[in-house]
Amino acid sequence: MRVSTGRANQSDNRMFTVVVEAFGVRSQRQAERRFTVPFGQLQGLMQSIAQTGGRISAVLADDGASPAPAPKANAAPSKPAAVSHADVPVNLYKPKDPFVGTVTDNYSLLAEGAIGRVNHITFDLSGGDPQLHYVEGQSIGIIPDGTDANGKPNKLRLYSIASTRHGDNLEGNTVSLCVRQLQYEKDGETINGVCSTFLCDIEPGAKVKITGPVGKEMLLPEDEEANVIMLATGTGIAPMRTYLRRMFEPSEREKNGWHFRGKAWLLMGVPTTPNLLYDDDFNRYASEFPENFRYTKAISREQQNANGGRMYIQDRVSENAEEIFSWIENPKTHVYMCGLRGMEPGIDEAMTAAATAKGLNWAELRPQLKKADRWHVETY
Repeated sequence: MRVSTGRANQSDNRMFTVVVEAFGVRSQRQAERRFTVPFGQLQGLMQSIAQTGGRISAVLADDGASPAPAPKANAAPSKPAAVSHADVPVNLYKPKDPFVGTVTDNYSLLAEGAIGRVNHITFDLSGGDPQLHYVEGQSIGIIPDGTDANGKPNKLRLYSIASTRHGDNLEGNTVSLCVRQLQYEKDGETINGVCSTFLCDIEPGAKVKITGPVGKEMLLPEDEEANVIMLATGTGIAPMRTYLRRMFEPSEREKNGWHFRGKAWLLMGVPTTPNLLYDDDFNRYASEFPENFRYTKAISREQQNANGGRMYIQDRVSENAEEIFSWIENPKTHVYMCGLRGMEPGIDEAMTAAATAKGLNWAELRPQLKKADRWHVETY
């Protein structure tokens, strides 16, 4: 491997180009690719390339200067530095001793003509000891009032958090959820989900038992120049909303000191247009940040796929397969999937076909992405 890092007296904001001679799985190779990063991100990039099948042939300083010592690409880190799990709060409150929060807001997220019932519900977290705090991508537990069929207290249900760590009010003392009321038919009778109905019906001022937070699977990378692909159906949009608010909401950008400069792509699946959640915000982000955010919708009961059938999120993945894989080939790209577990087979099938078209084996590539903390899935 040829390495050039420029003169030793340069500062650490130097830029370097990493030349990847092969990228793929085993004997399957892609054309040469080049990634340009500042010195501070060089080690992490080289580690990520090594863990996802790349072979680094050269590291070049942007001034073409003579060789000097560089980070070693053959180091064997346990994980790349792309996602940090340090200082992530977990289980501050447990089921036996939950935090009691107060409902401050509860309103429908659906437009007229939508199917079902989906509400945005916010809880005040003030007064806890310790303070119940969280980060984007985590979940909290809700213990609904009442008892089950055996007369025992209802068990908690987990819900993905839909607000950033600062809360919708930016004061750091609230948490919001995006909740769809579960309903199903049994013996000719409509059955309502216990916790989802409890939450959708709850009034401002009511007290609610809250546990958590939990989860490290869906954390955003700390790299401000990372690329993020988001695949969501229904209320699986909750963590995606937290990412996008953190990335593009002006008040959030000012508050958090984290200024996203990479690219984000949301592929969202719903049955009808009135079922699109937080759609106005996402359209605004796409308008205000056209170079950084792309928003693709799959509306199954209104759009048709290439075969004339209903348009599902996996169909959008198939349509955009070549571009999606060009993103995935970049070691700075992370993929997040959230929604009903039934979405996974369709997504997997679409990714398999897309990978095969590029001479890749998705069954081998996906575990490599998972190992490198670049493939994140939370389905239920």
